[in-house]
Amino acid sequence: MEALLKKIEQKEAVVGVIGLGYVGLPLAVEFAKAGLKVIGIDVNQKRVDQLNRGENY
Repeated sequence: MEALLKKIEQKEAVVGVIGLGYVGLPLAVEFAKAGLKVIGIDVNQKRVDQLNRGENY
């Protein structure tokens, strides 16, 4: 647990968010704003493509 906390504090942690809907997307954004690398996963390919282009859905 200490190793994880250290990675978070040093902004070296990678966070995965499964589902980029009404809860997952804002959560992923907040992690990114906090300086963490975020990997988002969603079953909706159109949504993923839009987000990768920097567009809203």
